[in-house]
Formats: sequence, C-alpha cells, structure tokens
Amino acid sequence: MVKQLPLAAAEPGGSGQKAGRRGAVRYLQNEAAPFAARMVLGSALRHLREAAGLSAGEAARKLGGSPSKLSRIESGTFSLKQQDLLTFFALYNVTDPEEQVRLYGLFATASQPAWWQPWSAITPKYLQAVVSFEDMATRVRSFEPTYLHGLLQTPEYARALIERGRGSKSEHDKLVRFRAERQQRFAAADRKLICVVDEAALARPVGSAEIMRGQLKHLIALTHDPRFQLCLAPLHDYNVHVELGSTTIFDFAGHLPTIAFAEGYDGGLVIEDEQMVDRRVKAFDSLAAQSLASHAMRRRLQDLLKTTRY
Repeated sequence: MVKQLPLAAAEPGGSGQKAGRRGAVRYLQNEAAPFAARMVLGSALRHLREAAGLSAGEAARKLGGSPSKLSRIESGTFSLKQQDLLTFFALYNVTDPEEQVRLYGLFATASQPAWWQPWSAITPKYLQAVVSFEDMATRVRSFEPTYLHGLLQTPEYARALIERGRGSKSEHDKLVRFRAERQQRFAAADRKLICVVDEAALARPVGSAEIMRGQLKHLIALTHDPRFQLCLAPLHDYNVHVELGSTTIFDFAGHLPTIAFAEGYDGGLVIEDEQMVDRRVKAFDSLAAQSLASHAMRRRLQDLLKTTRY
C-alpha cells in the first residue's frame, strides 16, 4: 500500500498533505503510483487552485468529490477525464484561451498510453513510476551500491539478475525485453545519466565470470559515451562515504521540481519534500566528487579485467 509519511501538520480543511509547494514522501509497492506527465498536470492544477485562494478541502467540496481524490489528482496518481478538466476550468476561473490550450496539452500528454503498457502486468507500479520520471527528466543522477543501474546493464547481466527474482521463465523473458526497451529509449532521447558506480557492486558476481567480464567491457565503452557521465566509488578509500544508499535523482528542467527515488527490496520511496531532496542531492554530489572520474575509472576497470577472476 501507499504510505504517506507524516512531515508536517495537514493544511486546515485540506487533503492531509503538507501545505506548500512540496512535501510528499510516499512509499510505493504495487499500487497506483504517480506518473511524471500526470504530476505535471496535477502541479499546474494545484497552482491554479492556490491562485484562486482555495484550500484543497474547499476545492474538493466545490467539485463534489473527496479531498483524497483531489490529492491523488494533484500528486499525479489519478487519471483525469476531459470533463474533469472542464470542471476545474469553471472552478478556478480559467478563461484565458492560451491557458486552456496549455492545460489541454498537458492533459493530452498525461492521457497517452505509456510505452511500457505491454509490460504493465509484470512490472511493479513503483518501477513504472520510475520509468515515467526517467522519460521526462532531462538529467538522471544515480548511485546503486548493490548492483549496477538498469541503464548500464548488459542483456546478459540483466537476465542473470532478473532470473534470481520471482516469476516464470516467460515473465523473466518479458522483463529482459522491457529493460532492453528502456535502455534503447533512454539512449535515443536527449538525456544525460550521471552515475556513481560502486566498486563493491563490481566485486559482487552476477551470472558468471564471462558475464561479469562482458559487463566490465561495456562499462569501459560507456565511459566514452557523452550521454553517460560515470565515476567509480572505490573500495578501500576512507574518504569515500556511501551512506547515501540506493538513490536516483530526477531533474526536469522546469516541468517539475527535482524528485528523488530510493529503492528498497519490494518497493521504494518517492521523495518530493524539498529539504529531503536537497540533502540527497548534496550527498550525491559529494560522493561523485570523491569518486574516480571517468578516465581514472576506465583504468581501474581495465585493471579489474586483467586481475579479477570472479
């Protein structure tokens, strides 16, 4: 279930979320999750509500719905219908044709079927949310201390890792195809991945020695790819602090505020709270600065290829 973590007192008469621009921290498992395009539309509607001087509770009553439904709309976990949008126009007095066209455009984008729809039955909702953030972000920053980030994995590494999980061989095959499609779409888009690779993850074998050697060669190749900015958090360095844990940070270039995601064993935290995101951004940037830059990382990986037997 979604767990809305308490951060501050609820807005009087409101929806139960923290008042202000940001404040949500949600632990997601396999239920309705926020999608980036819906979040953009929900954010726009929230700003219109605030400009109209209405609390979330007041707006919900005038709309004839519940505060929880309005909360889901504004947070991007509920899909609107066109008639709902017209109701918002009337309530928030949106009469400017250009503003209406802009909102219709956001609505159209949010209503489009997601490319991962064919995999929706086998991918958890929190992963679908992460991929939606990935699709809209202009920059992704990530640190994974246990295994390599999904966008860095070879097909063989991905399959070996996926086959450790639950599900049938057919489901595993579909998940491998899903990961390949995700990588292809990211590579084709104008986005950048800044990734701190933990050397501990490279020391942890996945699949076989042959698979790990292929993965190291792939990482070496990616250090030459301008879309990927890789660095290596080395083992046995007392100045490298990895307490940040599994964290991915999504930057949206004005569409949305920066969002952080922290993955767990069977779910993950979607973090929008401004102070919490800021702390993770600073911790990530500090870790990246302490780590080996791409050219030094390349030399270390080449040494691992020569010396590591797995």
